[in-house]
Amino acid sequence: MSEHDVAAVAQLRLAAFFEGTGRSLGEDAAGLRDLIAGDGFEAAFVARIGDTLVGTCLLVRHELEAMHDVTPWLAGLVVDAKYRRRGIATALVKATEAHAASRGVAMLYLYTWDARDFYAALGWNTVEICGSEGETMALMARRPRL
Repeated sequence: MSEHDVAAVAQLRLAAFFEGTGRSLGEDAAGLRDLIAGDGFEAAFVARIGDTLVGTCLLVRHELEAMHDVTPWLAGLVVDAKYRRRGIATALVKATEAHAASRGVAMLYLYTWDARDFYAALGWNTVEICGSEGETMALMARRPRL
């Protein structure tokens, strides 16, 4: 992801994850800028069809810190609804896993509320079923591969 992508990625993320939370487009964009300006371990990936940005996925050191003391995380996977069921999410997960493997990550984690079957089909294993904000979610893990 480059600076050119930040606004579009923040817009996708805001609609998918933060609607009604009070998080602003500017706050999410600032967080994405911090991530891409970091040391290169954390990363943001984008998928495009032509010139249209259609999806994103992140590798981050910390996610829902109050829940589990494990790191790093595959986070923020989202594909625009008009472009789903085309393998884009799978490609984004694989790109994130490959980046993690290239950085020496032995185990990668994620949380999901409703995509357990999707991740399981990609080789992710459920580690724990837990609750957050009144909802049940799964903590999943996988050894990343190049």
